[in-house]
Amino acid sequence: MTATMGGRANEPPGAMRTGGSDAVTTTFDEFYHAHFRGVTAQLCAYTGDLGHAQDLAQEAFLRALARWDRLVRYDDPVAWVRRVAWNLARSRWRRLRTARNHLLRQRRNDAEVAGPTPDRVAIDAALAKLPPNHRRAVILHYLADLPVHEIAAQEGVAEGTVKSWLHRGRIAMAGLLDENTEGVCDV
Repeated sequence: MTATMGGRANEPPGAMRTGGSDAVTTTFDEFYHAHFRGVTAQLCAYTGDLGHAQDLAQEAFLRALARWDRLVRYDDPVAWVRRVAWNLARSRWRRLRTARNHLLRQRRNDAEVAGPTPDRVAIDAALAKLPPNHRRAVILHYLADLPVHEIAAQEGVAEGTVKSWLHRGRIAMAGLLDENTEGVCDV
């Protein structure tokens, strides 16, 4: 019996085919039960992770099931499954390598960014000590540059309430930042 190298579409290179009219002698279930453990063991040795090896073998066998009517005629259908499984494992390694390289680049870029200044740390700490409504008002007014009437609309309160929150927030911030409260002015 002469075999040809996978010249048909949708066949991987190296797929061996028989003369073509052999009767199907093996069911997919028999094929699966006969070869799953061996393919999984090979993949486990390669990946070092039994769970991942089982997942890769399952994926390869699922792909074989979708092509079983053609695959069963190959001289060695398990070779096709093994090649698919190994390709899946190599793809995983490539994805992991790419992700690792991306993370390394990110860490290098993050290392170049200066940390917060002592003033910024002090401001953040002072803001954290304010009551939530005062903190929101101060942040929205001074950091987001929202006018009092927009803050009032967003918070669902009167403009006078927002002005009161801002005043109390500024006084509290000044005290927390050890600044002179005489220089604090109202809105």
